[in-house]
Amino acid sequence: MDSKNYHEDLSHIRSMMERSSRFISLSGLSGVVAGLAALIGAGYVYFVFKREGIDYFDGDRNIFHPALVKELVLIGTAILFTALLSGYVFTANKSKKKGQKIWDATTKRLLLTFAVPLVTGGIFCLALLFHHLFVWVAPATLIFYGIALVSAERYTLTDIRYLGYCQIVLGLISLFFLGWGLLFWTIGFGILHIVYGLIMHKKYK
Repeated sequence: MDSKNYHEDLSHIRSMMERSSRFISLSGLSGVVAGLAALIGAGYVYFVFKREGIDYFDGDRNIFHPALVKELVLIGTAILFTALLSGYVFTANKSKKKGQKIWDATTKRLLLTFAVPLVTGGIFCLALLFHHLFVWVAPATLIFYGIALVSAERYTLTDIRYLGYCQIVLGLISLFFLGWGLLFWTIGFGILHIVYGLIMHKKYK
């Protein structure tokens, strides 16, 4: 009996330490919504290409004029905003149900660790756009996003690192298939997010 209580106490202490050092209220549903937003955005971009007379799947290297690039950046920004908003809403609701604070020292450390590689990658991609090196943007975004996820694993669910590894590998593969950025974005930000979100929702619901 004493042994059972001892193991229960250890389990309780371990759980308290995890809650104090890791942000464990991330919602899998936010990943699903982010993935769906990415798929919708990718579909919209495809029709934008068709409108401009660009057949994305014909294998030709296309040169995008500045106005089209600006429109694509705006679409990407809208998708990012939707993903961040859904992530906050679902995570806040999950934290509320668990009686946990969504904003504390652990959350700040998580955001800082996540933001450093993400902001670095964002500035790097802006430089690529500035120099009209558009085909390198997709690989760079996937790689830096993956690095950000792996870095953030220290302060949140450890499973997130697997999503990060997949994004990094996908980004590295896309380096050898320049010009197919939309396809790799669809897989990385769309399909992988949905699969990861569903797995996490089932595991931690």
